[in-house]
Amino acid sequence: MKVLVLNAGSSSMKFTLFSMGKEQVLAKGLVERLGSDKPNLIYKRADGYKVEEQIKATNAVEALQDICAKLTDKSYGVISDMSEIQAFGHRVVHGGEKVTAPVLVDEEIKKVIQDCILLAPLHNPANLAGIEACEKNFAGVPNVAVFDTAFHQTMPAEAFLYAIPYELYKEHGIRKYGFHGTSHRYVMNATAEFLGKDAKDLKIITCHLGNGCSMAAIENGKVVDTTMGLTPLEGLMMGTRSGDLDPAVVLTLGSLGKSGKEIDKILNKESGLWGVSGLNTFDMRDITAAEKDGHERATLARKMFTRRVVKYIGSYYAVLGGADVIVFTGGIGEFGNYIREKVCESLSAFGVELDKEANNEMFGKAGIISTENSKIKLLVMPTDEELMIARSVLSLVKK
Repeated sequence: MKVLVLNAGSSSMKFTLFSMGKEQVLAKGLVERLGSDKPNLIYKRADGYKVEEQIKATNAVEALQDICAKLTDKSYGVISDMSEIQAFGHRVVHGGEKVTAPVLVDEEIKKVIQDCILLAPLHNPANLAGIEACEKNFAGVPNVAVFDTAFHQTMPAEAFLYAIPYELYKEHGIRKYGFHGTSHRYVMNATAEFLGKDAKDLKIITCHLGNGCSMAAIENGKVVDTTMGLTPLEGLMMGTRSGDLDPAVVLTLGSLGKSGKEIDKILNKESGLWGVSGLNTFDMRDITAAEKDGHERATLARKMFTRRVVKYIGSYYAVLGGADVIVFTGGIGEFGNYIREKVCESLSAFGVELDKEANNEMFGKAGIISTENSKIKLLVMPTDEELMIARSVLSLVKK
């Protein structure tokens, strides 16, 4: 079966075409700057062949048509006709409490996506547009929605509720939902397979560290807590997001004359590594390079980042009653050996021992970076959200 996975954003559409027999990527790419006067399409084949060109697409429907034209092009396409694609998989950010697993899209599911627009105003409309583009261009071909929030819906009420009037939860759905769920789910399964275990027999702390960062405490294959909340702003310090802060900070910013839009911009786009370092970058590689050159604010930003990761590991260790493995994934988690080292330096109280040589050699591949004497295994595990979506599509469509 061939599955086309789409991740439609407000100004972009990412795509990956899988042949699921061997879980092979045939082609992938991105339509970027959608809606601008110069939209661009990047197309890459599995053999390394690459095409990049400006297109005329103005919306998701036209972007999908351009993607399909590349996939079926006689010179550099990978399929002869779009009829070879038997299903579409879609990343959808927010499904609220109603969706707890990947689902076949119907009118009811589209309504769920619409109902959650208030909770994800930048993402859900674009995600829905991607689905409707497939429905318009390829009537009758199944669409499967995989929600970022779904994997976290196993959290108990004491984990997902905020200590605010209960009516605000019941009437308006104000609670912790969690995000990056597809990544955490993939990493959990991949970790269990790597260790030759059943995920139901493991206590896992997953650390998805990139521009966006989140962690999850997973027991018996189910999430019992996660760092992101009502929105992806809560939790860890991130590239440009503040993460946890006193709610009164928002009130104080308002009293200083900042509007709601200005406060949203400050907390989501001007904070985190970007805001603390003062380097006009959210790339951890730039931050750590500046730290090694003696830049004080870069050092401060890095220390704040690793401290918060350590703090959540400690709290999740307590919530789980111990841990079998701590997993690093995401761009920083997979490639940031220096960050991993700094995090693990502070975990000695839990009997954690980092194998520095293994850690320094582990870049973007799965492997153990703890010593044999470490009481908790430390593991690097590359994530693959697109493959997780494709697997979900295959499972549902077969049924």
